[in-house]
Amino acid sequence: MPLTFAESAVQDLEDILAYYADQAMPQVGSRLVAEIIADIESLSSQPRMGRMVPEFEQDFLLELIRAPFRIVYRVDRDRVRIVRVWRSERLLKLPQED
Repeated sequence: MPLTFAESAVQDLEDILAYYADQAMPQVGSRLVAEIIADIESLSSQPRMGRMVPEFEQDFLLELIRAPFRIVYRVDRDRVRIVRVWRSERLLKLPQED
């Protein structure tokens, strides 16, 4: 199944890299983003491997936990769309579809 990224998810990944670069630990940011991308790539063959996002209880909106991050995605009939990649303690608000 094809994977696509919402602009919000791309920005989240860039923000992770920028945060760790600002903390003088760019290698940590690079490692975390690589692990997140590996998890996302597995969704192509196993799109339902995540759990339902508890805040929304919609069967098409799922998340994977890659501590300390939540990879939030939606499963459509023809694709998996990555919506957000957020720290797990943040409250989830979904962006408008881009």
